[in-house]
Amino acid sequence: MKVAVIGAGQVGGTCAQRIVERKLADVAIVDIADGLARGKALDLAQASSIEEYNFKIEGGSDYSIIKGSGAVVVTAGLARKPGMTREDLLARNAEIISGIIGNVKRYCPDAVIIMVTNPLDIMTYLAWKLSGFESKKVFGMAGVLDTARLKYFISGKLNILPSEVDTMVLGGHGDSMVPVMGSTKVKGRPIAELLPKEEIDALIQRTRDGGAEIVSLLKTGSAYYAPSSAACEMLEAVLMDKSLVMPASVYLEGKYGLNDVYCGVPARIGEDGIEETLEIALSAEESEALKRSAAQVKEGIEYLRKSRMI
Repeated sequence: MKVAVIGAGQVGGTCAQRIVERKLADVAIVDIADGLARGKALDLAQASSIEEYNFKIEGGSDYSIIKGSGAVVVTAGLARKPGMTREDLLARNAEIISGIIGNVKRYCPDAVIIMVTNPLDIMTYLAWKLSGFESKKVFGMAGVLDTARLKYFISGKLNILPSEVDTMVLGGHGDSMVPVMGSTKVKGRPIAELLPKEEIDALIQRTRDGGAEIVSLLKTGSAYYAPSSAACEMLEAVLMDKSLVMPASVYLEGKYGLNDVYCGVPARIGEDGIEETLEIALSAEESEALKRSAAQVKEGIEYLRKSRMI
């Protein structure tokens, strides 16, 4: 098996590392900075005898190296800089994604595409439209990351293992995320029995600010260990045909009362991508929050339409 990782930055490079260390597939890393992609590929290859993986790892700026990839993880894109409006960021990243998807269509037209580039849901919709792929073959990573962050913060508060927390975060990434706290359980017990509402709300807010908190600590750069883990978890479900249920940004046609939009909801992921989109019970408040999150995505999609990028 072969996987293409587009973008050799911190998220892309670490994602490539996780792929080979999990012993999943050969990796082709592409970046406009040819030396960056080639350097990271060479560095990973030199670690192979120590980490005991035996996969081909190549890097460069020529998209021909991704030919035959069964899955593509797209991490390339710009971060918002001071003075840059939301529309500026959207337009710049839309241009980047347009070029990437054109090459994915050319060299691996049967691949599953996992989007990581922000704004996640809008970029995933754009990738789907430009690729012409079935919607099940194009989905985005956000909910897995936000869910992992929420589990970690809850576990720290209660001094337990993150694996002992059963929760899920839907909707968009960051501010528009929708934690399903009504069904969140800790060791089988509803979280409301263990923590007062104000402490639960504080944990939710810290999860919303999870990326920003890391940015403020790093000073330069942003999170990449957890985002790369989240993307690789989704990728592994595809490559190993695990048929796992996890939150993913998927195309919705009626479920949750939403249409023609990508949004984070529970989905079953296997070798063909999205095998099933699940509709779970939400409280009235959670349902409204999900609709607000989708409305923000639709605003971005409409901006791209008006700009003739779709």
